[in-house]
Amino acid sequence: MSDVVEFLKTRRSIKPREMTEPAPSPAELDTILTIAARVPDHGKLAPWRFIVFEGDARVRAGALIAKAFADKHPAASPDDVAAQQNYLTEAPLVIALVSSPKQHPKVPEWEQQLSAGASALNLVSAATALGYGANWLTGWAAYDREVMTALGLAPEEKLAGFIHIGSRPSRAVDDRPRPALSEIVTRF
Repeated sequence: MSDVVEFLKTRRSIKPREMTEPAPSPAELDTILTIAARVPDHGKLAPWRFIVFEGDARVRAGALIAKAFADKHPAASPDDVAAQQNYLTEAPLVIALVSSPKQHPKVPEWEQQLSAGASALNLVSAATALGYGANWLTGWAAYDREVMTALGLAPEEKLAGFIHIGSRPSRAVDDRPRPALSEIVTRF
């Protein structure tokens, strides 16, 4: 069995709070983003883009998320608002994957959204293959138009999620239960 197959069979997400410094180097980040852009893309539309949050940018973006949360939840406790403020600071690097569909007579929007999802998985896989921990998360902020606008998304764009990346913990990472093929596979 090839190393690639074994890698795919054993890839696991790492919780952002378990990640530490360092984040990928600039060269590694370029590699990760290059791999993330190598996905099925009918029409060569590149219907996705990336927003990189590193260093203080994670704090600035967290402030925008916390403001949107406080606006929608005026009775929220200071601890709840602080948790939103820190959403992007647990991992040393966060990449927002933006689904950015283009008008095209032959490539439906749904297909373009699937391409964005494939890009997110390639991003996670590339970071993991380079030895980092990675986790693709959404949460309420990924669906909130106020947050999307504050982060610079156009009205037709959506957040496919936030990919958190950092160094893996030194301990072994537990796997989650996976579905049995007998439960998810049918034959026509």
